[in-house]
Amino acid sequence: MTGLSTAAIYVIQTLGSLYLLIVLLRFILQLVRADFYNPLSQFIVRATKPLLNPLRKVIPGFGGLDLASLVLAILIQLLLMIVTLVLMGYGVAGYVLQLLVWSLIAVTSLFIKVFFFAMIISVILSWVAPNSYNPGAQLVNQICEPLLAPFRKLLPNLGGLDISPIFAFIALRLIDMLVIGNLAVMTGMPKILSPFM
Repeated sequence: MTGLSTAAIYVIQTLGSLYLLIVLLRFILQLVRADFYNPLSQFIVRATKPLLNPLRKVIPGFGGLDLASLVLAILIQLLLMIVTLVLMGYGVAGYVLQLLVWSLIAVTSLFIKVFFFAMIISVILSWVAPNSYNPGAQLVNQICEPLLAPFRKLLPNLGGLDISPIFAFIALRLIDMLVIGNLAVMTGMPKILSPFM
């Protein structure tokens, strides 16, 4: 693999993964019923609108889920994997179905990571800037709340100390390691695609 191919893979993976994250955030914001008047939400809507609007004509929402954005995220991940393998000199003919499975696994892994890092940011903000009205802080809290709420109901009140993020962190890590990680191994995902995990 030439230096030019390596550089091309780096640029494509970086920019593609960034847009993939934005598309997946669009799905998550709808899932958690986040405030779409938030400036960051508006940016995500504008950034994803050109590709999502045509896709919504053939893939309608279902049960409040924005299925078009989820399908778009999987397709972007699939395209990134195909381009990466082709630039590395691997053939992909006959492996599209397997690549689709790997794309689904990778998008699920990213989905978990979004909540994981959102909780880290939320915990840090609760220490340094509690009750912040920053649009970013509000959006992060809205993403985390549906995940933390069940743990808060189960855990005892410790005088204002919220330990629900600790248990949510553990749950997410276990799912990522035991379920997503094992699925990647069981389906034979090659190590060269590990950057997507």
